[in-house]
Amino acid sequence: MAPRRWLAGHPDRGPQRLGLRLAGGGLLAATGAIHLDLYLTGYRSIPTLGWLFLLQVITAFALAAAVLATGSRVVAAAGAGFALATLGGYLLSVWVGLFGFTEIRTSAGTAAGVIEVAGFAALAALAARGQRRAAGQAAPGGTLLARLQAGIPGAGRVVAGISLAALVVVGISVALASGPAPAPGRGALKTAKIGGVTVLTNAKGLTLYWFAPDTATRSACYGVCAGYWPPVTVTPPAGPGVTGTLATIKRSDGTTQVTYNGHPLYTYAGDTAPGQAFGNNLNLNGGLWHEMTASS
Repeated sequence: MAPRRWLAGHPDRGPQRLGLRLAGGGLLAATGAIHLDLYLTGYRSIPTLGWLFLLQVITAFALAAAVLATGSRVVAAAGAGFALATLGGYLLSVWVGLFGFTEIRTSAGTAAGVIEVAGFAALAALAARGQRRAAGQAAPGGTLLARLQAGIPGAGRVVAGISLAALVVVGISVALASGPAPAPGRGALKTAKIGGVTVLTNAKGLTLYWFAPDTATRSACYGVCAGYWPPVTVTPPAGPGVTGTLATIKRSDGTTQVTYNGHPLYTYAGDTAPGQAFGNNLNLNGGLWHEMTASS
């Protein structure tokens, strides 16, 4: 009976605490894994955000290991704050942009946001949960210390409220966020003046781009990259002012991509209306992006 009493009273061995500890550490590791995949598949080339992603990955795995190894309430509180801060960074990048980069709606971003809310809930509950004393253990001296070890009154309701509010905000943000750029359409290519330069646009007036690492026969943009820079896959007729050579290449996924004067063509998810060229001169997804000028 003694071992069973000790198990129930030990601050780190109660079944509920152990469950929160495993859930919190696992969820931190999961969000770290998602950010690592995003970092390796394109985000590492984004100025400022690239090294912030790497820092997030390192911190997430370190805190996950610390939570799982120690079950410390202080470490759990740090992990909860970190999860909420990471979520805040994501929401800022969706709402107004972060360091010049505006996030779009992706399944990876949505999954990471939900996991961060769940991680916050588990870790905050672990940090706020009172510690039971083992049989025969004296109560700690000092009223403040005793209250802290007994747990924060009403903390469960506060954590649940914050978590629910965060989940609602994530849902609204994802619903309102722009998705991948619209399909190029089947109309003729056009030209438009943007910043004093005549650029090529698709039938909907969205600026077309070329990617520096590409060659005349090969695209270097796949995976996450293609989510932000959808390839032009429907061969359009050339409209007035479009004097270059249109051709196609075969992408490694089997689809056909249109080229202009030997440059594979893309739209950019950050452009949502005609007259925009937010992707011009961006160093993103492994190289520089340039607006396709009519004379290129």
